[in-house]
Amino acid sequence: MNGNVGEFLKENGIKPSFQRIKIYEFLMNSKEHPTVENIYNALYSQIPTLSKTTVYNTLKIFMEKGIAMAINIDENEVHYDATTYLHGHFKCQRCNHIFDFSISLEDVTDEALENFEIIEQQVFLYGVCPSCKNKS
Repeated sequence: MNGNVGEFLKENGIKPSFQRIKIYEFLMNSKEHPTVENIYNALYSQIPTLSKTTVYNTLKIFMEKGIAMAINIDENEVHYDATTYLHGHFKCQRCNHIFDFSISLEDVTDEALENFEIIEQQVFLYGVCPSCKNKS
């Protein structure tokens, strides 16, 4: 992203309020794929007027504009990611950490999908991360 977050939001048709800037900065800098609860808890001390509704609504706008994505890797919670290019997610079933990994569209397209229109792509893998595996 060139320039600052406020300019980036403007370039994507989003009014850059203080709360939106802080939420996007947090999302961009987080490698943890945060939930609404994570974002709210991390920013509330800086922004006492922040509500969970504001976080939800802001993330919805980010997703509509294509600058964030929802990750439905959990049954109980939705996680969010500012990395919107095609990539996969691996969830460790011991520590619950979610890791990104690279994939290419050629790896997942097939003649069986030839006449289908793909609207969204999400690849999820589950298992044990190297750190947890080494603890065994």
